[in-house]
This record gives sequence, structure tokens and C-alpha cells, in this order.
Amino acid sequence: MTNAEQTSVLITGGNKGLGFEAARRLGERGWTIFLGSRDEGRGRVAAGALADGGANVVMVPLDVTSDESVTGAVRLVREHTDRLDVLINNAGAPGKIVPPADATAQEVHSVYDTNVYGPIRVTHAFLPLLRAADHPRVVMVSSGGGSFAVVTDPEQPVSKMHELAYSSSKAALNMITVRYAQALPEIKFNVTTPGEVAKHTFAATDMNNHTGQLTVTEGTDSIVELATIGADGPSGIFIDRLGPVAW
Repeated sequence: MTNAEQTSVLITGGNKGLGFEAARRLGERGWTIFLGSRDEGRGRVAAGALADGGANVVMVPLDVTSDESVTGAVRLVREHTDRLDVLINNAGAPGKIVPPADATAQEVHSVYDTNVYGPIRVTHAFLPLLRAADHPRVVMVSSGGGSFAVVTDPEQPVSKMHELAYSSSKAALNMITVRYAQALPEIKFNVTTPGEVAKHTFAATDMNNHTGQLTVTEGTDSIVELATIGADGPSGIFIDRLGPVAW
């Protein structure tokens, strides 16, 4: 069992990019890190790197598209703790950026399975552990591309990225987060984008072939902010590292 006074966090997609950096930063605070990784080998390498840096980390095999995998993840986390303070739903899929005229339901479904159904699967499965915490928080990692205000702004680069799956999946994730926040006031549910909407920038990750202007550390600023909000903090908000983002 982990120390009853130690904060615990589960991060999906934690073996690289934003998830790994968030894990590193929260591990430096002395938190227990449950590092979710679909690829068990990569997850163990990532967990080893965090442990070498002094983090208390447990690698959790976790494919958010699989009910069986999520159930196994809950079972493993329960072996180490009787509560979960923070859940960061970070795992995401960009899809193939198929033009709307060529997009099929199958293409959209594959992205939704990770970006929408995945957070629902994981959140639902971990609700009992979250409810057992004194001050539970859930952070959904979304995108400026999930904002109607951003996508309909011709000055924003994403307004010219013509695709269906990714942006609509993140819009759905935003709505899901708000509905959780309204229905479960005892848990803080918030959304973040790892960019700077006002400055038209985004973080460099594998998902965008490292073309972003922000470092992965800058990209996790808002993730860490929402993961560490106090008991009197907000719920149902959408932010980036500069402040509130319009829905």
C-alpha cells in the first residue's frame, strides 16, 4: 500500500510526450505515479527512467480502447492503493486527418474509440477509487481543435485543417467533461489544451511530428495546474497555459 498521505495519479498514455512529462513533473512533487501505457515494453522503459529520476512509479498496462485492459488496470492500482487522487486522461489518437469528403464512419470511430470512449471507459472504471479520495480531480487533455470558437476563427491555423475525426472527438470530450462536472460535483473535472490558443501555438509531440512551437514541458503547464488545484478550485473549465479557452 502507498503512504496514506501521498498523492496518487494515474496518467493514460504516460510512456511518452505530454503524459511522460506530466508524470515526471508530478513525480518530482513526491506523488505516486501510476503510468498507463498501451505498449508494456515502452511503458516499462518510461517507468524505469522516472524511477531513475527518483519518482515512485508503477507501470500499468493500459489500452483505453479495451474494457478488459481497463479492468486489469483497476485491479493493479488497487494492489497499491485504496484511493486515486487524480486521473489524467491523456491518451489520444490523431487519426489520419482524412478530408471530410473522404472520411468514413470507420475512420471516425477509430479515433473516437481512443479520444472519447477511452476517457469514458477509464473514468467510469476508476470512479470508486476517485470517490474514495478526499479531493479527487480528473483532467481531460483536449485540444484547441475541440473548441467551436477556435475552429470557426479564420485566424486560427486549425480552422484550415479540414478533417472530421480528431476535432469532433475533442469537442465531444469537452462536452463529456462538462457533463461529468455538473453531475459529480464532489470530483473536479476540467479540460486543458497543451497549446496557447491566443498565440496560435501548440506543443511539439509525436502526434504532430514535433512541429509545435512549445516545448513538451510548456505543453504540460496547464495539465499540472489542473492536477494540483485545491479543494476550492474550479470544475468544468477549459484552459491552456495562458488562461481560459472559449468553448
